[in-house]
Amino acid sequence: MQKNPSERFWEIDFLRGIAILLMIVYHFVFDLNYFGLYKADLDSPPVLLFLYPISSTFLLLVGISLTVSYSRAQQNLSNRQLQVKFLKRGTSVFGLGLLITLVTWVYPHEGYIVFGVLHCIGLSILLAYPFIRFRTFPLILGVLCIILGIILRVTVIVDFPWLLWLGFVPSGFYTLDYFPLLPWFGVVLIGIFLGNRYYQNNTRTFSLKDHFQPILSRGFCFLGRHSLIIYLLHQLLIVGLLYVIQLVINASRIV
Repeated sequence: MQKNPSERFWEIDFLRGIAILLMIVYHFVFDLNYFGLYKADLDSPPVLLFLYPISSTFLLLVGISLTVSYSRAQQNLSNRQLQVKFLKRGTSVFGLGLLITLVTWVYPHEGYIVFGVLHCIGLSILLAYPFIRFRTFPLILGVLCIILGIILRVTVIVDFPWLLWLGFVPSGFYTLDYFPLLPWFGVVLIGIFLGNRYYQNNTRTFSLKDHFQPILSRGFCFLGRHSLIIYLLHQLLIVGLLYVIQLVINASRIV
């Protein structure tokens, strides 16, 4: 999507901004728990009911944004140029995922991220390109991917790690962030279906009052426009802050 806010669909940025803010809240609680500053059961139903809608919103918006970007780029680029554009975008996001893998392998190492949300988004962009031009097929395939992913998660345990990216989880596997293609690529495909249905030829197919001007809306839209850089930096800031707090607490106990 284009960088000028006036050329963007504000509601997409708005929803992405809400999702990134809620993800920061979740990660803050996760980090408090990790450092032992606050105990929380992160696998409890209330927490999962809070987490999964956030993740689903992000990946739905990935699919919707792909269709909007494709519609805009199609006006000026050839099919070959479109393929290169999406190839670069997908590989760059996946590359950031590999950087996250390296960083978490160094610290904290335990539970380092093998195939997290950025890996999933990057690979999904690469895989989604052939389906963008279809209307209904992404919905059918997306639902199938979600069903297969749920079946894999609850019934299949393997003794090898080579298909982690797809959703085959080995026994005893632990990671800080895990978004396999099954079921999450299915969510992206459903987003493509929604994008093709509600954003055609770079226009909305529905009416929506412009709420971009209020300060709150602009704030969320700002977060949404810069969600990638916020995602990359927010954990560094939170972990750094909590690490300092933990050092201060430990020092006070010694004194």
